[in-house]
Amino acid sequence: MSFGTLLEAFLLGLLEGFTEFLPVSSTGHILLAGHFLGFESEGKVFEVVIQLGAILAIVVVYFQRFLKILLTLPSSPRSRNFVIGILIAFLPAAVIGALAHGFIKSVLFETPVLICIMLILGGIVLLWVDTLKLRPVHDDAMAFPPLLALKIGFIQCLAMIPGVSRSGSTIVGGLLLGASKPAAAEFSFFLALPTMTGAFAYDLYKNRDALNSDDAILIAVGFVAAFLAAITVVRGLIAFVSRHGYTPFGWWRIAVGGVGLVALALVG
Repeated sequence: MSFGTLLEAFLLGLLEGFTEFLPVSSTGHILLAGHFLGFESEGKVFEVVIQLGAILAIVVVYFQRFLKILLTLPSSPRSRNFVIGILIAFLPAAVIGALAHGFIKSVLFETPVLICIMLILGGIVLLWVDTLKLRPVHDDAMAFPPLLALKIGFIQCLAMIPGVSRSGSTIVGGLLLGASKPAAAEFSFFLALPTMTGAFAYDLYKNRDALNSDDAILIAVGFVAAFLAAITVVRGLIAFVSRHGYTPFGWWRIAVGGVGLVALALVG
């Protein structure tokens, strides 16, 4: 394994961590970057498994919150409502993701043009949403009604198309369904835990016989880089969104998607 390959894994891990919780599609970014770098992983496992580094960042940043929820789960209706809501929102992705896994990995993940188009369309949606005069009726992520959680869960399934963005779809869905910007972002953070952990476990199981020691080293490097980058983003995202909205991310998506289409036309 060359130093260059290790460096590519580290850079892709940083890219994953910085973009995972932003509404810009981390998968779209690392698939495009991997395409132009010529970085290949067996069954695209690297691109999915390093997301666990970003998940660990959520656990670290919100550790006290998790501990409180865990300790109060037997006695607090509020804690139970939150855990049930997250599990309900996770179910659609768990079922549809398992059924469509082969198509997603062999077709959608291998179509850079589609990724670029989805980045641009998602950017336009973010710009549009920021112009709406929405009046939130749900400003506490822990108090989302089960039906609202289920609707967000179905909207999350749009992110199985790379370039859509898991966090982007859940945040925009939450906003359009009456959640405030901070509450929508926070619910998206916590929903990432079962969703991404499930994707990690399923992908690792499906490709268990194809992985070797070199893959493990690359995944470890990407995992650490993703964790370090995601820590920074998680700590500052809600405050940033509260001040600036989602317009900066919309323009970023359009720029990346546009540059990607031009690059594909020039170099393939």
